[in-house]
Amino acid sequence: MGLDITYLGHSGFLLHDGSTTVAIDPFISGNPLAPMRVKDVSCQAIVMTHGHPDHMTDTEAIAKANRATVFGAWEIHEYLSARGIATEPMNHGGKVSADWGWVAFTQAVHSSSFQGQYMGAACGAVIDMGGVRVYHCGDTDLFSDMKLISEIYKPDIAMIPIGDRFTMGPELASRAAEWIMPRVAIPIHYKTFPQLVQDAEGFQPKGVAVKELVPGEPWSFS
Repeated sequence: MGLDITYLGHSGFLLHDGSTTVAIDPFISGNPLAPMRVKDVSCQAIVMTHGHPDHMTDTEAIAKANRATVFGAWEIHEYLSARGIATEPMNHGGKVSADWGWVAFTQAVHSSSFQGQYMGAACGAVIDMGGVRVYHCGDTDLFSDMKLISEIYKPDIAMIPIGDRFTMGPELASRAAEWIMPRVAIPIHYKTFPQLVQDAEGFQPKGVAVKELVPGEPWSFS
């Protein structure tokens, strides 16, 4: 068992276990690094960490085109379900099972809104799929309970924001990776826009392998 992981640029991913594809924060239309168009994204489920436009802008279109179920905070559920989209409402500490695995939401230190509307608490997401456990930190600062998340979920892969200004920069992100202790850390939320850190040179956690992914290039993990 394993996962094929495709980076969509910024914070977005496609996870494929051989039969099911789950998208995480698939921001395409305003993403200069996106390797595909919105209409090219195929998935059965979408996991939303929070509601900011650089995460949620394309969720409605992708969900409708694929009849995909969106896993998100209660307020994201209310917003999307009112638009005819299937949702699985969640919040911090909760876990929801699916026929391909499960999703659990964790704390993230950040804000969350979309088109001027509050979208609930920002979250991190742990996804168990294909025998692989992925922790997408969402947009967040460093917080000490990352050690507890590591202890409870034991992620194989951690997707960690390093872009600074709106999230951790490389130095704090390195500390986060050392606390989470995945087998592999993938830097995210950088390089997309001029305000963000433009490379991952400073992301050097001790004892954790770093994998920089090229948008559109699949990577297999088992």
